[in-house]
Amino acid sequence: MPELPEVETVRLGLARLILHKTFKSVTFDWPKGFPNASADVDAFLTGSTITDVRRRAKVLIIDLDSSYSLVIHLKMTGQLVFRGANESFGAGHPNESLVGTLPDKSTRVNFEFTDQRKFGWVRLMPTVEIEHLDFFKKVGPEPLSDDFTAKVFETRIMRRKNSGIKAVLLDQSVLAGIGNIYADEALWGAKIHPSTLVRDIPRAKIVLLHGEIQYVLRLSIEKGGSTDRNYVNAEGKRGSYIDFARVFRREKLPCPRCSTIIEKTRVAGRGTHICPKCQKP
Repeated sequence: MPELPEVETVRLGLARLILHKTFKSVTFDWPKGFPNASADVDAFLTGSTITDVRRRAKVLIIDLDSSYSLVIHLKMTGQLVFRGANESFGAGHPNESLVGTLPDKSTRVNFEFTDQRKFGWVRLMPTVEIEHLDFFKKVGPEPLSDDFTAKVFETRIMRRKNSGIKAVLLDQSVLAGIGNIYADEALWGAKIHPSTLVRDIPRAKIVLLHGEIQYVLRLSIEKGGSTDRNYVNAEGKRGSYIDFARVFRREKLPCPRCSTIIEKTRVAGRGTHICPKCQKP
């Protein structure tokens, strides 16, 4: 599953490519991938122009001048592929669809979207109703927004004060977009063991963890994301954040802070990387 930096990287690439373009037609062959299309495409999509490309959590939002928006979740293996007169770009799960002739057997919605395993989805809906989508009603605040302060972060995680901090960070209803990689990286940066109960974390370390979350996310966006094996950005390039990771995928290597050998364990049901010295339980 792409995490916040990967989706943000796709957003940045697509914004450069598709802003102000107008939809001429849309075809699709899998109703579950575009469940409400038939009623609204002619009225609100065909002939409309793209005015913005946004992201909320791990979801892309393409705003139209019809006051409707396309809401797109790529899930595990979705792609967005752009074919222009002078350039071709793709973003998402890398396979032949990114570079081959389209539409192909993986094409589900034919404007610029493919989803190999049919896990992703697209919605066309009034822009003002997006915040009322069930998905967004349940998702927490954006960790890179200006109003996501350390105090807001503390308030959010304290709602689950009796849970381990890594499980809380992975809970999308607490905080949007954080996945396994960035939870491990931020917890290492704050010197917090992933299984530590939220109630037992000193406030100074909560503030430090808030800063580390924002740091690793911004760095990953700068580096094009981290999923180098099964995700690419809007220019077909793989993310390079893993080259800069401090702890993730570094088991059996020395900790860059204290040289203790990094271990891989299991916390909150996920493979977890820690420094046993820097992150004592």
